[in-house]
Amino acid sequence: MKNTLLKKLFRNEAYHQIKFEKITGRYVANSSLKLVRDEFENDFKIDALGKSVLDRPIYRFKIGSGKIKILVWSQMHGNESTTTKAVFDLFNCFKLNANDSEISAILKNCSIFVIPILNPDGAEAYTRVNANSIDLNRDLQELSQPESYLLKRLYDEFQPDFCLNLHDQRTIFSAGNQPKPATLSFLTPAKDKERSIDKNRMQSMGVISGIVKDLAEYLPESIGRYDDAFNINCAGDTFQNLGTPTILFEAGHFPGDYEREKTRKQVYRALLSCLYQISHEELGTADYKAYFEIPENEKLFNDIIIRRAMLNGKVVDISIQFKEVLKNNKIHFQPVVDKIAPEISNYGHREIDAEENIIKLEDNAEILENVIVNKIILNDEDLEFKYG
Repeated sequence: MKNTLLKKLFRNEAYHQIKFEKITGRYVANSSLKLVRDEFENDFKIDALGKSVLDRPIYRFKIGSGKIKILVWSQMHGNESTTTKAVFDLFNCFKLNANDSEISAILKNCSIFVIPILNPDGAEAYTRVNANSIDLNRDLQELSQPESYLLKRLYDEFQPDFCLNLHDQRTIFSAGNQPKPATLSFLTPAKDKERSIDKNRMQSMGVISGIVKDLAEYLPESIGRYDDAFNINCAGDTFQNLGTPTILFEAGHFPGDYEREKTRKQVYRALLSCLYQISHEELGTADYKAYFEIPENEKLFNDIIIRRAMLNGKVVDISIQFKEVLKNNKIHFQPVVDKIAPEISNYGHREIDAEENIIKLEDNAEILENVIVNKIILNDEDLEFKYG
């Protein structure tokens, strides 16, 4: 890492001071934003862009005063909150370190517009879609929904030099063909069906390559790259098509971290690295080829795999995937049987070797695909799977 201040702010002891501890866990809705607005109302300009389908305000935070314009939005999908938490940490970093030379340079060189929760109705209900069951990230051409319309209107008015599109990804993704979860993934979206690589894409590829270098010691072999198949209906593809370098951030699984607090820290680091590069105009295209060295995401993981279990007289593997369920403003992880097969090639974030012993449910119900299995009995021992 070239910059010593960034290295200092990346350290765990520094992050403990920076982390916005008032908001943790997977459930982040507009009610959370009141805490954020109260904390930073004297530091940044905060206003409401407009309203959601169900009349919830969509807030914008204005940070910095420079000529480089950056547009950032998170929780376009309401159940993808990790990057939102990281944005709050970034706000706190700016507040606590405003007098540090490199942070003050970011604030002096950049004007940053941030929408922490673009889809407040989806955030409230913990759904990917908005209140009209529309995926906002497929609505940037039709603009049929108020939330996507507001994003596009802000883009047109602001005319950003860079866009950052912040999302979460599922626990199924690996960083390439290896047993390493994709804790973070990135993409510079295509601008056309040919996936042309112009100067704008090269710039965003170069920034992503810089982020990967800065995070290499923190996430060895755990950063992936998304496929860049073109879809003009998506926000990133639309803005890239309009000539704005755009970066997709995807927050994924860190081992044992289903609340995504450890992933949150890595997203914060990635955002800081990204903004540092853009603010210092380190946008040369020389390193863009390093982007293609980032392994492509593959779907190689399940949350739990039971190996060599005796079930109905046959030795099988059983994969289990958590279903995220909102109850009383908290996300619970419901274990559901995903697949039963003689052998499952996927990796498990948790693996259990049944050693060809019989497994059963407490009530002797049949173990089938799509059945909820909060726990199983193996060798007269209860194995709990439910989380949260």
